[in-house]
Amino acid sequence: MAAGRLLGIARHDRPRGPMEVLDHVSVSAAGGVQGDFRGAVRPGRKPRRQISLIEAESWEAALADLGRAGDDDLQWWKRRANLLTQGIRLPRQAGAIIAIGDSLRIEVTTECDPCSRMEEIAPGLKAVLLPDWRGGALGRVIADGEIALGDEIRIIE
Repeated sequence: MAAGRLLGIARHDRPRGPMEVLDHVSVSAAGGVQGDFRGAVRPGRKPRRQISLIEAESWEAALADLGRAGDDDLQWWKRRANLLTQGIRLPRQAGAIIAIGDSLRIEVTTECDPCSRMEEIAPGLKAVLLPDWRGGALGRVIADGEIALGDEIRIIE
């Protein structure tokens, strides 16, 4: 079974709030990434975008297409994603299960379509993130876990 690594963790406590980059965090079905405003599940609602993931390879390809490869002003967390993966292709379909570390399990719910906010970050960024799920995947937490940079990532379903 192919495995990748967790390269980055980030969160923001409010819409448009600054991103905080972390080296470890708790993630739960009740609250998503601890301290991230998107993770809390509202009563009577099914979480669809509780956590977001993006591949380092997709981010780098998008920046290369934009002509900004290696640009220190465009760090991965500017995409507003929670988790940065490396060395594994994230599933491109809803229902797939991603395992991170010992116990965290995330069910993919949909593609993370880049929004107009990406244009505020860099002109043309939205367009280069559109092909082949380059903007990442959204999911819901189905099993809680503690995660840290360097943890193994596997696709289990």
